Amino acid sequence: MRSQYLRLSLTIWYGHAVPGSLEKRSALAALLVILAAAGCGSPAATETGGGASAFRVVAAENVWGSIAEQLAGPGVAVTSIIVNPSTDPHDYSPTAADARAMAAADVAIVNGMGYDNWASQLIDANPVSDRTVIDVGDLLRLTDGDNPHQWYNPDSVQTVIDAISAAYRDTNPGRAKYFTAQKKHFETVSLEDYGALRAEIRRRFAGVPVGYSESIFQPLGTDLRLRLVTPYSFTNAVTEGTEISAKDKQAVERQAQRHLIDVWVFNSQNVTPDIQRINAISKQNHIPVATVTETLSPASSSFEQWQVAQLRRLMAALHRATGR
Repeated sequence: MRSQYLRLSLTIWYGHAVPGSLEKRSALAALLVILAAAGCGSPAATETGGGASAFRVVAAENVWGSIAEQLAGPGVAVTSIIVNPSTDPHDYSPTAADARAMAAADVAIVNGMGYDNWASQLIDANPVSDRTVIDVGDLLRLTDGDNPHQWYNPDSVQTVIDAISAAYRDTNPGRAKYFTAQKKHFETVSLEDYGALRAEIRRRFAGVPVGYSESIFQPLGTDLRLRLVTPYSFTNAVTEGTEISAKDKQAVERQAQRHLIDVWVFNSQNVTPDIQRINAISKQNHIPVATVTETLSPASSSFEQWQVAQLRRLMAALHRATGR
């Protein structure tokens, strides 16, 4: 079924999905040639699990892929397409291996909300009736323009966990009890430190004024009950790579200069000249600085290892700032 439609549907995508983009059309033409010669074999990307009864799971980003892998355990092949921290999911150009992976997936996980349109296009290019697609934006009832970095929202993470586990049980009902046990272990054991650190930060530092460079931190900062004082228009402009208004620049610089923030948090994967300036002002004024990243860093980390390390850095900065 999946191989049957792949060549035709990708031809349709090649002709219509990216009009006006010679570079992408050329890349897709090469992809079609490769797929025509190779068929729809197993993806070359890194996988976990396997076995005769395995079904395949493909996540566009390794943030969700890490969770999917841990909920799966042995017997399920899990592939994450974007694993390099330096790769921008917005601008990613899929490869032939990516197309084959999506074509063969029994469960596909995409972020949605305009964050990884290429992944949704790969899925749409190869319609398969028995494939389960988890679009995080659709799941959370969010659309383009909403904050797409929902892996920083613990409530959203829980919703995605529920959806992935349910998809596994529906795809392989004979192992439903096993997948239920995997989910319980992940929630109660793997995520234990993640939950405990968030609770401690809320208890000790609720209401502390914090500045932050990008909108990726906003969902977590809200969950931690920190007082986020940076204008959202500033953080969103940095995230989207658009021009920051002079008014917003002045406001953020003034907050650091006048100690209107106790801690400054910035995305170390996106340090623009404007952010470098705020970093320098914060350090000059002895404001503790903490870092976050948009994707798993290092790439070998699990979701919870990554989040726990960031929470510990943030808690240390909050302690230095307040003495609590």
